[in-house]
Formats: sequence, C-alpha cells, structure tokens
Amino acid sequence: MKRSVFYGFVALFFLGLGLTKLSAQSNHDISSAQVDQWMQDLSNWGRWGANDELGTLNLITNEKRIEATQLVRSGVSVSLAHNYTVDRSLDDPLPFDQVVTSLDQGVEAVMERVSFSYHGGIHSHLDSLCHVLKNNQMYNGYTADEVTAAGCHKLDITGVKEGILTRGVLLDIAKLKGVDYLPPGTPVYIEDLEAAEQQAGIRVGPGDVLFVRTGRWATPEGSGPGSSGIHASVAPWLHERGIAVLGGDYANEVIPSQVEGNFLPVHELTIVAMGIRLFDNLDLEAVAVEAERQNRWEFMLTAAPIPVEGGAGSPMNPIATF
Repeated sequence: MKRSVFYGFVALFFLGLGLTKLSAQSNHDISSAQVDQWMQDLSNWGRWGANDELGTLNLITNEKRIEATQLVRSGVSVSLAHNYTVDRSLDDPLPFDQVVTSLDQGVEAVMERVSFSYHGGIHSHLDSLCHVLKNNQMYNGYTADEVTAAGCHKLDITGVKEGILTRGVLLDIAKLKGVDYLPPGTPVYIEDLEAAEQQAGIRVGPGDVLFVRTGRWATPEGSGPGSSGIHASVAPWLHERGIAVLGGDYANEVIPSQVEGNFLPVHELTIVAMGIRLFDNLDLEAVAVEAERQNRWEFMLTAAPIPVEGGAGSPMNPIATF
C-alpha cells in the first residue's frame, strides 16, 4: 500500500472517531425547537383512546402486578419518602404547617390540623397529569378549560385512587460515579442510565417505575443553586423503555434545564406528551442502602395517593418491598 493511501485511511479513521464523538456530544445539545418536535414524536395522545386519563399507568397490567409480587423474597420494606418538615429555614415558600392540640375532656387523645403546599422542592409527592400544561393543553389533548378554581376536572389525582403496584427499579447514578452525591446542576444522560443498568445487572422495561438516585439528601448545604437530574435528551429513551412512572430525589430534571427558553422540558415531555406521572423529592438513601445490601435493584413498589377530587397531585409515601 502506498504511503499516501495509508495516511489517507488513517486520516479518515480519526475523522470518523471525531465525528462519532461530536455526534454523541450533539445528542446532549437539545433546543427548545427539539423539545417541541418531541412533544409530537413521543406523544401518547390517543394511544389508549380519546378519553384516556391513565396515561402510562396503562402499561401496568394485571400480569405486571402479579410479576411484581413475585419479587418479594426477604419481606424487607423501605419507605421512599422524605419526612415532612415544619423547618421554615428550608427554601420552600409554603412549608408544612402543623397545629397539635391535646384534648382533656375525659379522653386522653391528641389531634392535629395540617396544611402544606407539597409541590415544590421539599416534600415527596406524585404529580397528577393535570399538573403541567403546554400551549394550554394537558395530556391527551385536554385543555386548560378543564382547570378551574375547584381544581382539575380531568386528569386529577383520583385517577390513581386504586394505587400503584408494579416493579420498581433503582438506578443509582451517584453510586455509578463513585460519589455520595451529584453536584447541583449535574445532568443525567442516557449513557449514565444504561451504565447503571449494566452495573446493576438489570434492564428497565414496560410498566416499571424508574427511580433515579442522585444523592440529593447527601448534598451538603452551600453546594450551589439548582439540582442534578434527568437531562431532556433522555425523553426518547423513557418513551422507548415504556416506563409507567419516573421518580427521583429532586424535581426529576436537571435545573437549570440546559434547554434555552424552556425551564421544565422533562416535565412537559413526560407529563404532557407521554402521560408519565412523576414522583418528586423522594428520599432514596435508605432504599439504596438496602439494594446494595441485598445486591438487588428491583423490588415490588406500592403507592397510594390521597384521592382529593380535582387534585393536581398528592403527598406520597411509596414503599419498596424486597
């Protein structure tokens, strides 16, 4: 082979590597226009009928529930909720408020009144499909007219009144990176999720509830604003895998979002386009410890929201049973 031809092949080889690397990097560069296109391409509107309000909970079949119960071997249960707090020093505009009264009327008892705004960055909760709109539309084409001062007349939390029972899968991204926590603003990409799958020896599939641990509750104070979480480029992967619910220890997306002009692209793509509900602000520390102890990253997941008519979500205490 002539030297010039040989060097030509070498140049083409390294050019190919460079293009592959550039392509991989560009997959992370998501524009607002791309999000808008994915709102159409990844849409589940009409998939389960014009009047569907379950969204991806349709993927949790009776057979899937039975399979999930067979994951219970040790019988160990772990809560995935962070304790509700009355600490007003936390950065939450409407913290949990509790008034406790003792009764002394011949009966020894304690009663209480509680009030709180669970949407935000502190309290564990499940989002309803009416929680987020885009261009005045909700999942499956329901419009903003369905939301009044009385609440959501479609897609409210009562649609989950029968509860959630399916396989839960924990992908521990902090463990994958060999750290206690991902610094605020750290994005989680498809390659991170798939590497965590490989590390755990598991594959996320249809009807699963996927939990992504970033180590949020291990993050020390003063680490900076924002949160680590799912990058918008992961949306097609979530659709392809057919997850039923996405859960995380913060807002389920990286903040700042890294999509210029779009503050919550993952919320729009999951809740509005795909009909995937979100478990926000979970505490995945204990379940990560138990999963490590048992070397098992799948478990039976159970969760039952408070069926408030018109509710845009519900406080939650999901349970993982191994």
